[in-house]
Formats: sequence, C-alpha cells, structure tokens
Amino acid sequence: MSSENADAGNENSAPVWDVVVVGAGPAGASAAYAAAVAGRRVLLLEKAELPRYKTCGGGIIGPSRDALPPGFELPLQDRVHAVTFSLNGRFARTRRSKRMLFGLVNRPEFDAGLVEQAQKAGAELRTGVTVSRVEQHGTAVPDRRTVAVVLADGEVVLARAVVGADGSASRIGAHVGVKTDQVDLGLEVEIPVPRTVAEDWAGRVLIDWGPIPGSYGWVFPKGDTLTVGVISARGEGTVTKRYLEDFVARLGLAGFEPAISSGHLTRCRSDDSPLSRGRVLVCGDAAGLLEPWTREGISFALRSGRLAGEWAVRIAEAGDAVDARRQALNYAFAIKAGLGVEMAVGRRMLALFEKRPGLLHATITGFRPAWRAFSDITRGATTLAGLVRTSPVARRALEALDRRG
Repeated sequence: MSSENADAGNENSAPVWDVVVVGAGPAGASAAYAAAVAGRRVLLLEKAELPRYKTCGGGIIGPSRDALPPGFELPLQDRVHAVTFSLNGRFARTRRSKRMLFGLVNRPEFDAGLVEQAQKAGAELRTGVTVSRVEQHGTAVPDRRTVAVVLADGEVVLARAVVGADGSASRIGAHVGVKTDQVDLGLEVEIPVPRTVAEDWAGRVLIDWGPIPGSYGWVFPKGDTLTVGVISARGEGTVTKRYLEDFVARLGLAGFEPAISSGHLTRCRSDDSPLSRGRVLVCGDAAGLLEPWTREGISFALRSGRLAGEWAVRIAEAGDAVDARRQALNYAFAIKAGLGVEMAVGRRMLALFEKRPGLLHATITGFRPAWRAFSDITRGATTLAGLVRTSPVARRALEALDRRG
C-alpha cells in the first residue's frame, strides 16, 4: 500500500483510503469500479488469489449485461437461444428464440475481468488478505470520520467508507446486522464431456423443476464442459444430494468424471434487514440480495455493487455522522426501490412454485405470453417486477395464481 494512493494525513499516521471494498466478486469489483471512476482512492481486498472458482451457473441475463462497466467484453462460453423445461425429468418441452436469451460465463474469468476493470479505473487490489472485523469506535479508529478494517494478521487499514461484498457468510454483513429469512443449498458439478455430447447441448440450457418444494436443477453448456446443478432449501441436504445424483444419471452423464464438485449456501435478506451501519455499506450476497425464486445473484451483485460504490463516495465525503447516515439511508432507499421490489415479486413466485410446480411448468411451456415474458426478462427488456407493474395481464395472472395457490 503506497501513500501515493492514500491520504497520509500526517507523517506518523496510517494512510486513509476514501473507500475500502471487502471482497472481489462481481459486487465488490463493481463497487470498487464505481468509486474509482468517481476519482476516489479505492482499495479492494480479497482473501483468495485470483482467478478463483465459485459455485455458480454463470448465467448472464440482460440486467447483468446492462450493469457492466462500459466497454467490458463478456468472456462468453456460449449464447443461449433455447430452453428445455422439464418437471422432475418428465414432460420435457423446448422453447426457442431467434434472439439470444442470455449468455454463459465461467466465473473465474468473469470475476477476474471485472476486477481488472476496477484496477484500470484506479482501484488498488490486494489478494490473500483476510478481514477479521471492522471497527467504527475504539483505539484503532483515529476519528469519527474513519473506519478501521482489521486484518487477520493484525494490520489495520483505515477508510472513510467501507463496502462489504464478502459473500453470503459475510463478516461485514455480521457487523451491519444483516438478517436473512431464506437460506438455500446449491450443489454443482462441472462435467467435461466429449465433443459429440457438447454439440448436443450447444446454445441450449435445461431447467428442471425438482422434486423438493421450491427446488430446481439446471444444465448450462460451456464449450466442452457442462455445468450441472440443483438448489433447494437448506435442511434438505441429503435429499438435495440425491436429486443431483438422480438428475446427472437421468441426463446420461453419470459415466463422466466431474472436474469440480462444489456446494454453496445462498441467503436472501429479510425485508427489515439493514443495508448499512455508520460508514459501512453491504451489497450483493453480503447483503442477502438475490432473486428468491431463481436465486439469481449476479445481476443483483452487479447492480447493488455499483450503487454501493456510488453511495460510498458520498459517505466518504460526509463531514459528520448525520450526513453519513443520510447518505446511507439514500443507498438503502435506492436498493429497496429497485432490487427490493424485484425480490418481493420473486418471493410471491417462489411461494407459488413451491405449491404448484406443475401449474408453473404448464404455463411457461404451453402459454405463449408466459414464454415471451420469460424471454423478455432474461434478455433484460423488463424485470419480473416491471412485468407485474406494467402488464395488467401479468398482474391479474399472478393474483389469480396467488389465490389458487
């Protein structure tokens, strides 16, 4: 860390960064980029060495593409034009689109590319760094405008604002007091396959509505590798593992050795969960921001990360606690007005899906407007919340399904 990039204060004091971002996933990289583009001194901390693997399907839908830094080139492994839907392996039906629905990426490349964009904008990166806690009071904090980020080795990093983007088991989230009301277990395997098998999947994904309430599985093709995964409520671990094994066998992929097998917990925030504490903001998985029905998190990470970076700049400039609090509340309002509304609709969809997966399957495969809505959402022409807000048909349909559920 050089004093050229940070405010040295005086010769004997530790340098003070404008914004310190903890976690270099899509949320953290987006926050660091947004703050650096605004001309602030930004430090991005990541405990792993990059690139690193993440349990994730790697689907990049329209809202994700729209939230990327200008000029960012997606490292796409495939472009999806068709979706096969099945209901626990039965009633399979494939719907196709002339235009690309969404793209597929490998997370190590995607995340590393976003971090590179943040660095190009001026952010400084430190990897292999574990944050043990943040302090806003006490001996490590020189004044009320400063936050102390305490590393595992005892080093203290000082900042005017901190963004927590350190994942679903976030230490910064614990400091803020993030509360979750939905925790799900995702299991995934990366399966290298022969060219003949890969060609059969090229440009097409499979979504299988699963046997456990609220569960589903997916196959995402990425060149010579298939990403195959399932997700369901935490507490159903044994059944979820069996679902994945049955799913892989049913697809005829049991004979291929996975290159990677992994698991991950996703956590959705409760409505009253805080998004800040003092000069500390949280975004992405650390804030419990993801779509409750599909558990799609990349677009939520990119969008909330960008907002967190922008508002962290304002908090860094705040001269006192009152002003910092005002800016933090504005950040929370921005999140709730956009992503929060989408999450609310997603919760309704999940509740319906848990009770009536067959009805949902029949609707999306047999009712053309439902397929068009799915296509519009994945392409980014609208969002789930936007569709319900602007389409009387969609709104009435969801209300009717709510009643029937």
